Amino acid sequence: MLTPMLTAAALFAVAVLYSAVGHAGASGYLAVLALAGLAPEAMKPTALVLNLVVATVGTIQFARAGHFAWRTFWPFALGSIPAAYVGGTLHLPVTSYRAVVGAVLLLSAVRLVWTASAGASEREARADAGAPPLWGALPVGLGLGFLSGLTGVGGGIFLSPVLLLLGWAGAKRTAAVSVAFILVNSAAGLLGHLASVRSIPPEVAVWAPVVLVGGFIGSSLGSRVLPGLAIRRLLAVVLVLAGLKLLGA
Repeated sequence: MLTPMLTAAALFAVAVLYSAVGHAGASGYLAVLALAGLAPEAMKPTALVLNLVVATVGTIQFARAGHFAWRTFWPFALGSIPAAYVGGTLHLPVTSYRAVVGAVLLLSAVRLVWTASAGASEREARADAGAPPLWGALPVGLGLGFLSGLTGVGGGIFLSPVLLLLGWAGAKRTAAVSVAFILVNSAAGLLGHLASVRSIPPEVAVWAPVVLVGGFIGSSLGSRVLPGLAIRRLLAVVLVLAGLKLLGA
C-alpha cells in the first residue's frame, strides 16, 4: 500500500512519462491507484479525471508547437466519441480481453523498437504529408473509443502504435493527435460513467494539480525538446508498462 506522499509522487512520474509521448497516463494511474488501495468503483472515474487534466495540457502544448493536424484527428474522433460514451455506461468484466490487449501492446512496443532507425525521420515526414484513409480511420476510432470508455483509459495508448505502424503519422504528429484523442474520449467516457463521479475520492483535489505540473513538464519535453526517434523509443517503454499492467504483472 502506497503512502499519500508516494502516491502523489508516482502519479507525477506517470504524468511526466506518458505526456512526453502524447498520452495522459490513465493505464499508469490505474496501476498507482490500485497500489494505493483505492476502491475499485472509484478507480475508473478518478483515472478519467486525471486524464482530462493532463490531456488538456498536452493538447495545448503539442498544438502550440505546430504538431497537431485536424485532418489526421477528426476521422478517429468522429467514431470514438459516441463509442466512448457507450463504453462508459457499461460495467463489464474486462478480464476476457485484458490478456489480449496487453499482449498487443507488448508486440507493438517490440515492433516500434524494431522499426526505429536512422531513416525514420524521412518516413515520418512522408507520413505527415498525407492523411489516414477514412475507411480505416473511422472503424479504428469506433473500436478504440468503445474500449477506452469501457476500461477507463483515453485510448491514446492504442491509437499511437496504430498511427506509427501503419505509417499514418510521424512521431510528433502521433503524439499531438493521440493526446487530443484522449481528451475527447476521456470526457465522453466520464459523461457515460457520470453516476460514478460521486465515488471520486477527495484526494483528487491534491492529485489533479500534481499531474497538471507533471503533464506540463512532460508535454513540453515531448513537443519541443525530444526528437521523433526518442519519442518512438519512449513510447515503446510506455507500451511495455501499460501492457504489463493489463497482463497483471
